[in-house]
Amino acid sequence: MDLLRIDDQFTDEERMIRDTAREFAASRVEPHVADWFERGTFPVRELAPELGKLGLLGMHLTGYGCAGAGAVAYGIACRELEAADSGLRSFVSVQGSLAMTAIHKYGSEEQKREWLPRMAAGEALGCFALTEPDRGSDPGSMLTRARRDGSDWVLNGTKMWITNGSVADVAVVWARTEEGVRGFLVPAGTPGFTASEIHRKLSLRASITSELVLDDVRLPADAMLPEAAGLRGPLGCLSEARYGIIWGAVGAGRSCYEAAVSYAKSREQFGRPIGAFQLTQEKLAWMEVELGRAGLVALHVGRLNEAGQVTPQQVSFGKLANVRAALDVARQARTVLGANGITLEYPVIRHMNNLESVLTYEGTQEIHTLVLGEAITGLSAYR
Repeated sequence: MDLLRIDDQFTDEERMIRDTAREFAASRVEPHVADWFERGTFPVRELAPELGKLGLLGMHLTGYGCAGAGAVAYGIACRELEAADSGLRSFVSVQGSLAMTAIHKYGSEEQKREWLPRMAAGEALGCFALTEPDRGSDPGSMLTRARRDGSDWVLNGTKMWITNGSVADVAVVWARTEEGVRGFLVPAGTPGFTASEIHRKLSLRASITSELVLDDVRLPADAMLPEAAGLRGPLGCLSEARYGIIWGAVGAGRSCYEAAVSYAKSREQFGRPIGAFQLTQEKLAWMEVELGRAGLVALHVGRLNEAGQVTPQQVSFGKLANVRAALDVARQARTVLGANGITLEYPVIRHMNNLESVLTYEGTQEIHTLVLGEAITGLSAYR
């Protein structure tokens, strides 16, 4: 349901990618995702090669087996995948926009050749280890350290809330050195490196989230990403992932909206469908308006991205606005469904719970609010 006909602005190639991602989500994920959510599982090793065959992993990157698609095409794929579940889009974002982008932007030629083709094919999985316990919004205060020992590096520290962490074949780990923050490639199985899955989550349950511990992890000199120096390295990757969220949130909101519209037309009370009552129509109308606005924001930021003109502040605008819009839609949709809205027979409560995490990760709504505040006033309110 797209009263503004936003999809009419897509190119033929973009519509093809939309249909490919939508078909994958509908056939391989949506019939099973409620069960995965309930059990707290996600069959990443099964799905990753299929996503790789479709060209959806690192699709916005060029070379090394990557599709080289445009920013809007990548965003559209994120929208369709998150319409199935935020955990699915999170996996694709972490694999492509974080782990693969870090290697593609900052890695050596040898690192790119070793990892990117296999990651693009879904044969190797990656994670992005920046967040630490008690250091979520302030990565500049990270405690993870890397020190030189001869020609080697030795890493110590803990990373938290790392998507794909316990299944990754390689972790992109950010650590403080005497030369500033640097990135390191840590293969799974390296002595001293452990990854434990975090359980008892009530959000993003169909997603693997982990704690990583580095205890005197010894790496060769060529494990460091040579082109990343300072926080600009990891923050540049985060901006890529946040861009995907701008689109993904529209997909999650759309799924809730469509469920509400369908339910409102079939559920009867007082002898008529509840969609015939003014209060229900008002809710549906505002959902359509919110999603229309969010879709236009996503498309505009995407075209700016493709033109090389997008700024971090514009990405923050989109992430803040669209996730909040999707959450509002999900909460309204839940009221339309009444008690049925809290069951996994419908996608609404699952998306609503997931969006609470999306609101927080890749920069909390408070952080993005302050990014915009600084852009407006020229005054930083972080410290």
